[in-house]
Amino acid sequence: MTIRDVEVIAPNFKRRLSGVTSTIVQLLPLQALDIGIATMGPDVLPNSVPRLGYGALLALWQRPARHRRRIWHARRNTEMLAGVILRDILRMKLRLLFTSAAQRRHTAWTRFLIRRMDAVIATSERSAAFLDVPATVILHSIDLDRFGPDGPQPAGRIPAALEGRQIVGCAGRIRHQKGTDVFVDAMVALLPSRPGWTAVMTGRTTAEHSAFEAGLRDRIEKAGLADRIRFLGEVDDVAPWFRRFDLYVAPPRNEGFGLTPLEAMASGTPVVASDAGAFAEMILDGTTGRVVPAGDVAALAAAIAPYLDDDELRQRTGQAALAHVRAAFPLAREAEQIGAVYRSLWAMDDRD
Repeated sequence: MTIRDVEVIAPNFKRRLSGVTSTIVQLLPLQALDIGIATMGPDVLPNSVPRLGYGALLALWQRPARHRRRIWHARRNTEMLAGVILRDILRMKLRLLFTSAAQRRHTAWTRFLIRRMDAVIATSERSAAFLDVPATVILHSIDLDRFGPDGPQPAGRIPAALEGRQIVGCAGRIRHQKGTDVFVDAMVALLPSRPGWTAVMTGRTTAEHSAFEAGLRDRIEKAGLADRIRFLGEVDDVAPWFRRFDLYVAPPRNEGFGLTPLEAMASGTPVVASDAGAFAEMILDGTTGRVVPAGDVAALAAAIAPYLDDDELRQRTGQAALAHVRAAFPLAREAEQIGAVYRSLWAMDDRD
């Protein structure tokens, strides 16, 4: 692909894996089937993602082959700032687009940058409510080829040790923000009277949260549940675990969007989640799972308990969850809706 063929640049200026990075990794290869799109930034993404080197910036004064301007699709403040500099200071031929996932009042600096965008996408209705500018709401979707009920199960020593056990799972980094303690407290309350169940947490603990994890382990040990509430750490691929879980719990106190409930439901697994992120907009409460107030241990435990006790309820809810995600959250739907925003930006040039 030459720079003349690139119509959209979706920069990724962060080296560490994040939800934003995951979105880019999933979306760009699919979008590239229809438009000329590439990312730009540190060389940390898989080869499946089309990429431009920083040297391509020198060519952005040139028009792309099919449009009067390119689109710079930012998802972080640093990327918005770069777009403003390229367009407004260096006078490059760009339209600026920002995707906002935050569910809080933006800082004055972020609001300043957002006001300079040509268009804004919000990843949920809740995110849109915190914006001072109009936004198109496009919920994230997932790759249904990767996440589904059919496929490999987890392999290795730990999965073998859990053979025959029913598992309630929780995936995400171990930290207060993610509500790991809320999950642990709910499990401490529920598991003693349900000997067939084990709780499993996947996700890494960074150094600054090691004391938090140590406190949770101490709580679990005192409850006599060290062999039934397990920390697995970061796993190579979480998709097999979503198939293995009999119930998935997403307990964050706050979240930008949060894809794991969709990934679990796409695997045919019912979900109990807090009302953080966009969870309330993706889960049909009482049909594909339950949504409870964030940080409320008693409410979380009360919502989980019926699924631990009723095999038929879990099966029915899991089937409804799978059908819902397949109908409403295929990745192609998100790509098409973003493409419609791109087309509206190019149409602005036709009106100028």
